[in-house]
Amino acid sequence: MRSDILLLYVGRGVRGIGDGFAVIVLPAYLSAAGYDTVAIGAILTAALLGTAALTLSVGAIAPRYDLRTLMIAGAALMVATGLAFANVAGIALIAMVGCLGSINPATGDLGVLVPLEQSMLAHSVANEERTRVFARYGLIGALSTAAGALAAAAPDFLVHLGIAQPDAFKILFYAYAGLGVVCVLLYRRLPHLRAEAAPAAPLGPSRGIVYKLAALFSVDAFAGGFTGQSILALWLFEKFHLSIATASVFFFWTGILGAFSYPVAARLSRHIGLINTMVFTHIPSSIFLIIAAFASDLKVVLGLLLVRSALSQMDVPARTSYVMAVVTPAERAAAASVTAVPRSLASAISPSLAGFLLASPFTGLPLVVCGTLKIVYDAALLFSFRHLKAPEEVRQ
Repeated sequence: MRSDILLLYVGRGVRGIGDGFAVIVLPAYLSAAGYDTVAIGAILTAALLGTAALTLSVGAIAPRYDLRTLMIAGAALMVATGLAFANVAGIALIAMVGCLGSINPATGDLGVLVPLEQSMLAHSVANEERTRVFARYGLIGALSTAAGALAAAAPDFLVHLGIAQPDAFKILFYAYAGLGVVCVLLYRRLPHLRAEAAPAAPLGPSRGIVYKLAALFSVDAFAGGFTGQSILALWLFEKFHLSIATASVFFFWTGILGAFSYPVAARLSRHIGLINTMVFTHIPSSIFLIIAAFASDLKVVLGLLLVRSALSQMDVPARTSYVMAVVTPAERAAAASVTAVPRSLASAISPSLAGFLLASPFTGLPLVVCGTLKIVYDAALLFSFRHLKAPEEVRQ
């Protein structure tokens, strides 16, 4: 395995650990500080809007700068974010840190570093290996995020040791900053690489395809924002009074199930194609989510959500590979950014709306909205792109 790919894999794992506990600890920390669901939803929206703005900026400057330098800057932002959350107070300052920082409540494949990593990975492998490489990348990210979710139980453990709850939360934010330092050191060992720029504009002959994909992916992301990990954790806290320790174990297992679906998706895509893999694994997961919204027994709800987790992430490596496949090499960095930014913007709207829906008499409404919109997205994706194949699929 090439050393640059290995470094990207390790960096993804380190970041995943931080993301895994940060998205659970953040709403718990805000709730313990006395903020209601509407205020928490607004803060999470600010965080997602900030992610979108930073990703858009990176996509605009990536063709002109060394990707290694940009990745080091992104890791340094992790350090600053952890230190800031541990030391600020007041909703205005917390929202500002969320907006300018690196904690992304949606986790997954959104974030300022993601387009850069995708571009570097696609640059390093042949078409036939691309989906497998992205599946491994996703597997590492999902496993590390699951491990991070398990670490979110640390505040409860620290409280039992006699540490005050606010200080216990701060320790986790300092740990997040420490993981950012590790990423800085890792990315310093990457080779220098400039993104390949198109002669006239970042997007050239594939502009129409990328814009259509970005629009569809935005519908998916908007839907997903209603049940992002932070929102889903908040729903479980509010409806079932789930402890943060129990929530951390649950999200650990959802992460594990999602992780091992990645290599399954890579194998499945070789037989039925990337688009079919995305659609026909996604629809059942949305149905399970909708059913969970109406269930009143906690064990049933957790079981349905676990089954959903085993299916809901199988589209991620297929989607990333498909975007890299249907554009020219010179357009890859821009395509990754253009498809990521609308996703971030769309998902930024949902948490605030979800906060209001959680305050309604039927608290499961965000889950129903999410599942329904995702099914609409899957149908539109299949109708629009079922005939546009990746190069390796055309040769089969």
